[in-house]
Amino acid sequence: MSDKMELVSFKLCPFVQRAVIVLKRKKVDFKITYIDLSNPPEWFESISPLGKVPVLKVGKEVLFESAVIQEYVDEVTPPSLHPEDPLIKAKNRAWMVFGDDLNMLMFKMAHAQSEQAFNELQETLIGKLKQLEGVHSGKAFFNGNTFNLIDAAFAPFFMRLELMAKASGLDFLSDVPKMQKWSDALLSESCVTSSVVKELPQMYLGMIKNVNNSYLASICR
Repeated sequence: MSDKMELVSFKLCPFVQRAVIVLKRKKVDFKITYIDLSNPPEWFESISPLGKVPVLKVGKEVLFESAVIQEYVDEVTPPSLHPEDPLIKAKNRAWMVFGDDLNMLMFKMAHAQSEQAFNELQETLIGKLKQLEGVHSGKAFFNGNTFNLIDAAFAPFFMRLELMAKASGLDFLSDVPKMQKWSDALLSESCVTSSVVKELPQMYLGMIKNVNNSYLASICR
């Protein structure tokens, strides 16, 4: 590739992290530019149709949406991180969309205003994890012992879930051993550990504690 990729990012965003993981796994030479989403620069508004990150700049071209960016990076830097079997690949893509709901549920948990609301969201989250438990390989990664694109998509969720668990003293994975094994494997991969800024744990905890009147903030250490 002749054009160096530039990823426009927000430090806390799990969707940006998905793209970073793929770029690092593929050993792509790229630049990352962090912006403040609460006060974005004018140039960002002109290149991001949805006003969201990530945005990937490739020469004069711009891509948006994390799933699209992941797929593009995977396609232009062979070999692919997708399984070769078209049916398994399609199923992986479907479960990657399913993973978006998990990120949204965790965001809602951080903003729940009562213990009851928090517990209801937590129950829904664990129910979805049990659905994943039923289709997971039971090995290190989703499809087996090979790291695929779907693993990159879920790693940011598990990283933040672990941070939430440590801060709150709650165990979200006790009833889903495959998910615990998957989380442990993902969070030990160098492409995952190096995909965030060093201050992410402090930033994430600060974000939780700064949500006014949230139940989670009241129980976090």
